[in-house]
Amino acid sequence: MPVCTLIIVTGLPTSGKTTRARQLYAYLESRIGSSSSSVSPDSLSNSPPPQQAEPQQQSQPPSQPTSPPSTPQLQTKTTTSPHYRLHYISDTTLSISRTVYDLSPENLPAHVRSANALEKDARAAVYAAVKRVLSPRDIVVLDGLNYIKGWRYQLFCEAKNARTASCVLQVGCSVDRARGVNEGRLKRQEEKRAKKEKATEDAASSAEAEAADGKPADDDPEQEPYTPSNWENLVFRYEEPNAMTRWDSPLFTLVWDDDEAQTRQVFAQIWDAVAGEGAAKRVIRPNQSTVQRDKDPGGDYLYVLERETQDIVKQILARQPEDGGGGEVRVPRAGSGGSSSGRAGQDEEELVVHLPGKKVGLPQLQRYRRAFVGLNRGGIGLEAVGKLAAERLRESFVGYLNDAFEKDG
Repeated sequence: MPVCTLIIVTGLPTSGKTTRARQLYAYLESRIGSSSSSVSPDSLSNSPPPQQAEPQQQSQPPSQPTSPPSTPQLQTKTTTSPHYRLHYISDTTLSISRTVYDLSPENLPAHVRSANALEKDARAAVYAAVKRVLSPRDIVVLDGLNYIKGWRYQLFCEAKNARTASCVLQVGCSVDRARGVNEGRLKRQEEKRAKKEKATEDAASSAEAEAADGKPADDDPEQEPYTPSNWENLVFRYEEPNAMTRWDSPLFTLVWDDDEAQTRQVFAQIWDAVAGEGAAKRVIRPNQSTVQRDKDPGGDYLYVLERETQDIVKQILARQPEDGGGGEVRVPRAGSGGSSSGRAGQDEEELVVHLPGKKVGLPQLQRYRRAFVGLNRGGIGLEAVGKLAAERLRESFVGYLNDAFEKDG
């Protein structure tokens, strides 16, 4: 199994994804801390640990691991490891509101270009944050809806381009239960709004009382509910991951009712995918189509093809007789960019172009050149096979011109 340093958390809205992602973050941090020799405030981790949410009756799964560090430790310490850095990315850490997923036309701001423009911008911000930190040494826990399979495929390609791999953690929950969680959050939001309207004059004293209790006066953004129409639309558009596809494998699953033992077992499997023995042995290579090939001083294949054919056309126009009437034109086997230019003056190193009985013009030569370039564009990526250098391209083009001139008479 390849090393999977990008962990994509997905599931229905209000299904417990954030709770599971925080549990996974705490578990990975404890494993990294146990594998390192020291714990220091000056950590290699570039991302702050996520804040733990207050337990809610309906907003999170019932079980939580007990061995990871407690909330004060998560807030004050980060682990130092010679192998990995740990990052947590979510809509909340990027200050992305849940209203960006609302495609209702009546809720669309006047200045927005389209119904899903805000969602596209939000995904662009998440993609940039992941790309900024992703590497074989950086473990990224991406907490969010991640409900579009094309979006998960894009993340898979980015991980492969960074010479690492991705895995998917699906948080399973029934639609009815997730809907009940969202309805409970809507109800609590309405109750808080009613209380604020009734006691606006006591706002200052309420804030002081909440501060004395150690609780923030503002609402937890992770507990922000979806509007009913937005929630139903997200459930309708949700594309479940499929373990048979490359971008959704390896696929790990946790359901709402999984107890602590099952949760820890799944987290252990994810850790094996991240730092197991098999993960360290396999090397991830990006797709050849996304890799920029190294360019030698003479240029890449297409550049050399264009350069050498243009040079031969110029040589023919400059050296052919003024009155036409056929004849021969000798051109160097290696042009100015070739590796054998020092031998170009020798007769055996020259190529002979047999001209037709009439004078050859630039339009005719350019037509032949474009046809030759079109036939030989398939050599892209084969520069190292057979050493398709400038000399071979010039020889092939001269032979192509001689055949064309002979057919034209």
